[in-house]
Amino acid sequence: MRYISTRGQAPALNFEDVLLAGLASDGGLYVPENLPRFTVEEIASWADLPYHELAFRVMRPFVAGSIADADFKKILEETYGVFAHKAVAPLRQLDTNEWVLELFHGPTLAFKDFALQLLGRLLDHVLAKRNERVVIMGATSGDTGSAAIEGCKACDNVDIFIMHPHNRVSEVQRRQMTTILGDNIHNIAIEGNFDDCQEMVKASFADQGFLKGTRLVAVNSINWARIMAQIVYYFHAALQLGGPARSVAFSVPTGNFGDIFAGYLARNMGLPISQLIVATNRNDILHRFMSGNQYVKETLHPTLSPSMDIMVSSNFERLLFDLHGRNGAAIASLMETFKQGGGFSVEQDRWTEARKLFDSLAVSDEQTCETIAQVYQECGELLDPHTAIGVRAARECRRSLSIPMVTLGTAHPVKFPEAVEKAGIDAVPALPPHLADLFQREERCTVLANDLKTVQQFVAAHGNRGKPL
Repeated sequence: MRYISTRGQAPALNFEDVLLAGLASDGGLYVPENLPRFTVEEIASWADLPYHELAFRVMRPFVAGSIADADFKKILEETYGVFAHKAVAPLRQLDTNEWVLELFHGPTLAFKDFALQLLGRLLDHVLAKRNERVVIMGATSGDTGSAAIEGCKACDNVDIFIMHPHNRVSEVQRRQMTTILGDNIHNIAIEGNFDDCQEMVKASFADQGFLKGTRLVAVNSINWARIMAQIVYYFHAALQLGGPARSVAFSVPTGNFGDIFAGYLARNMGLPISQLIVATNRNDILHRFMSGNQYVKETLHPTLSPSMDIMVSSNFERLLFDLHGRNGAAIASLMETFKQGGGFSVEQDRWTEARKLFDSLAVSDEQTCETIAQVYQECGELLDPHTAIGVRAARECRRSLSIPMVTLGTAHPVKFPEAVEKAGIDAVPALPPHLADLFQREERCTVLANDLKTVQQFVAAHGNRGKPL
């Protein structure tokens, strides 16, 4: 399997090199040169497989030639063996033909664990083979950071630097990052917003001279391995609901477009998916594109669903690449226009093509709380604010009541008590046993100015397990 850049000027790489590269050298994102496609019969034969075995069948083509089957099977068994629910990603029914796919039974109670528990183990495997040490530099709007630290904390050959927007994540989210202590773990609170953090990561990948020869690795969803891992649970959900003999629709809370892009790929790999709904909050750049063909950056607003407080959706470039017939030059031009502060629209036929599969909805904080309260009253299920946005979008945008509608349950409600309380619900669940003492644990975090040079100097001074690089 070879991977190419969405901007067409970077060399094609194999999986191992893509895992370590993150962002392509031309500023683009890597995608498979050719997507594997499975037959209906092949998919149907996977119906009774445990999650880790299904993951092997779905992901094996992506790592072929880089990781031996036996090694990959062992990595996957270890990855999903740490999840608290034996089904790994159980379905919970809300109503007739309406479901939530619970993706929060991993160590950090968020869907990011599916990819980042895997990513940490893949990095350990590849770096040990290469006898190489790397620096992970990531940005988080809440959940990616803790999942990345949890997934990579034991990696022998990795130093981890995670930036989050200062005072703009929930307390549980912050503590899940800052209470994991280690010489190779560094939490940085940036005096800015998530987009500022993400932009500094991208700028650092573009010019890595400050690392003095050490390689920078991405844990954000720009890293292909993240997307690859998320494809699996679309197959898993569909198989539980009668797929592939029947199609399934999905509503996906998304800010960076990675999770829903994985669903788009699952469909292109042969899984019958009839509809994908982009569910977002007030920071609605994706909704404005899907509903009106306008991709324009606006002011970022803090909300009750902070993991979606994003105004530059990095993975959207991967969809644009397909919509433009995989024309890298066209994507480079579009993204340069966007970078210079201009928005863009795409040709009408390309936008119409996207709308055949995608719908969207932007949900306010007030509507989010209404939905949390409504679902709790209807069936006793307590939703976190991101999942509530997904359920609201599913109910307002679904095209057919006869097709199962699955909302991705992206996080455990215990991570967002403010939203639950504002919904008028007293029954905020307790932290699970492995996090029961979270509020008593020591925190370690450094607050830095919203300045690229300051951040890069900090990384250079504290890499190599606390020693200057």
